[in-house]
Amino acid sequence: MPLIEVKVFKDELNEGQSEELIAKITDAVTEVTSEKLRDVTWVVIEEVKDGQWGVGGKALGLPDVKALMAS
Repeated sequence: MPLIEVKVFKDELNEGQSEELIAKITDAVTEVTSEKLRDVTWVVIEEVKDGQWGVGGKALGLPDVKALMAS
């Protein structure tokens, strides 16, 4: 049984985006492995609070990551 954990910033995804991400990740797993795994593929989305995520030794929030992506 595959278990995929996805970590995102708190409030980064709305309910529809979470549902779409779960569906697409499940699709990807079954494409690579077997359609038989669809019903036993677990996807868990965990939200992380701003400041609880670090890159390069620096605590970051969602605005910091968006700024990095824009540059």
